[in-house]
Amino acid sequence: MDSILVKGNGPLNGVIPIAGAKNACLTLMPATLLSEEPLTLTNAPRLSDIATMTQLLQSLGAEVASLQDGQVLAMSSHDINNHTADYDIVRKMRASILVLGPMLARDGHAIVSLPGGCAIGARPVDLHLKALEAMGAELDLRDGYVHAKATGGRLKGAVVEFPFVSVGATENALLAATLAKGTTVLKNAAREPEIVDLAQCLRRMGAQIEGEGSNTITIQGVDRLNGATHPVVTDRIELGTYMLLPAICGGEVECLGGRLDLVGAFVERLEEAGVSVVETARGLKVTRKNGRVNAVNVTTEPFPGFPTDLQAQMMALLCTADGVSVLEEKIFENRFMHAPELLRMGAKIDVHGGHATVTGVERLRGARVMATDLRASVSLILAGLAAEGETVVSRVYHLDRGYERVEEKLRGVGAHIERITS
Repeated sequence: MDSILVKGNGPLNGVIPIAGAKNACLTLMPATLLSEEPLTLTNAPRLSDIATMTQLLQSLGAEVASLQDGQVLAMSSHDINNHTADYDIVRKMRASILVLGPMLARDGHAIVSLPGGCAIGARPVDLHLKALEAMGAELDLRDGYVHAKATGGRLKGAVVEFPFVSVGATENALLAATLAKGTTVLKNAAREPEIVDLAQCLRRMGAQIEGEGSNTITIQGVDRLNGATHPVVTDRIELGTYMLLPAICGGEVECLGGRLDLVGAFVERLEEAGVSVVETARGLKVTRKNGRVNAVNVTTEPFPGFPTDLQAQMMALLCTADGVSVLEEKIFENRFMHAPELLRMGAKIDVHGGHATVTGVERLRGARVMATDLRASVSLILAGLAAEGETVVSRVYHLDRGYERVEEKLRGVGAHIERITS
């Protein structure tokens, strides 16, 4: 099992290209199941999760070709010959549930295993299922699988009001509604950039969608969708992660492809901490030159609030801040599993339920630590870059799910980092 060795070595300077968004691409790929014509995605990230979704789509009969060193995905679903998404693939990744809506909408039936993924709380799929039921799906849960059929062979438009904001449920309902008969209205819908990106792709395919980016999305179902070519939006979580490099280590890093509108709430906290963020013609330039950052309080919220997927990385920064910070996690329970590993590096963190109180120290110390999930893994790398001595992060298979060529990108700005293959 691979590990990452990191040595703290002072300020980092240079440029880092930001990849296409993992969470957007995993949502866009199942859209190929809605049409018999080809769907091509450009600016695709090169990640293990993308390979897993590729495997899942191919198991259903879709053709998926990875071109231009993996940055272009050419897909065709002209012959879907299997409507069962098997446990052995689905268990690896929660986004696998997103094939349910498209298959149900196009062919009127599907069998999909309940999904797996990072162990950061229950993250149930009941909102996905309730939305599809409102659209006329008959669902039967047995033996760990969702057996779904569309009443009369086709989903019907409906008003779906989510009891709380769910990105995945919004995506699944949006995908399904494009081919449903009549009008579907999604209320209390997620507003994330990945939702907007999905709607723009579906519109290129001929879908009739209004309101993406707001809490109410209206979809007028059509009889069929065509093919399209669509660029995947910039990964705002990778962007935020690499923006923290100069914040925690000092120096100046320009994140190519970065946009302020993708990370507004995150940038507010960085600037409050004393970090400079400037929009350039190529992206976002981040600078920290004057001592330790200030302590700040952080509360995770649905977009446009502070992203839960940047909470672990922000905690790593605040471990070295001047003062006491409080982080409140309101999206997922059990998402402070990185805190005990940061304690091994000399951090001072007190966790009570959904709150973590962080008292900053002048310097962390290198240690052997273990990644518990995707975002925790990169938070430990950030901490290692700011620590004295060497840090070894084990179980980095999590890292490869969400960050492409991380060692190459970090070495490009002067970091001392290498992968150790056991």
